[in-house]
Amino acid sequence: MPVRVTVEIEGVAVGWIEARGCTVADSRPALADELAAAVARDARSDDDPCTVARRAAVRDMLRHGRYRPTGRGKPSSEYLHREAVEGRFPTINALVDINNLVSLQSLLPISVVDLDRAGAETFVVRWGREGESYVFNPSGQVLDLRDLLLVARMPGDRPCATPVKDCQETKTDASTRAALAVLYGPTAMASEVGEATRRMAGLIEAHCGGTVTWGVLP
Repeated sequence: MPVRVTVEIEGVAVGWIEARGCTVADSRPALADELAAAVARDARSDDDPCTVARRAAVRDMLRHGRYRPTGRGKPSSEYLHREAVEGRFPTINALVDINNLVSLQSLLPISVVDLDRAGAETFVVRWGREGESYVFNPSGQVLDLRDLLLVARMPGDRPCATPVKDCQETKTDASTRAALAVLYGPTAMASEVGEATRRMAGLIEAHCGGTVTWGVLP
């Protein structure tokens, strides 16, 4: 059954990619070299007006209710940018490296969910509610989801991803064979979200194999 993603809020453009039968291994040299080049370019663009404007637009997308995208609550794309600037950018595996490459190039935050661990085929993009949270790393640290943009798996309406940090329970690793990627951007950047989604889908198909489908909402 194909994945179904719906968006319940306004002001957000969402790209989604479903990959089935993929293989998650170390990045081949071509992908590793492309990521290294992107990291080098990103490190030089810290004060570029386009970079600054896009960063501000993504932060504004996350301003909702009591949530403020500052400190540890910044979008993951800003974390990646900082790692590039500080010269300590990680390489993990092909799927994660593709995520990081596209996020660096587009300045958009991206989530990747292991579909088998999620145990779901239907996902909803919405705002976080009072009392919602999840563990986001192996050490057990918890992310408060109130008023934060998130992806919830259905049925059960259980959050599993955000533009800030994803749920530890549904993160991908080398054993992942089915994955859902979600790209987030303000509606004013819908064309950029579409282009980044198309590019990421092509990279996953080329470097991880399997069957890849994608789309952009709303």
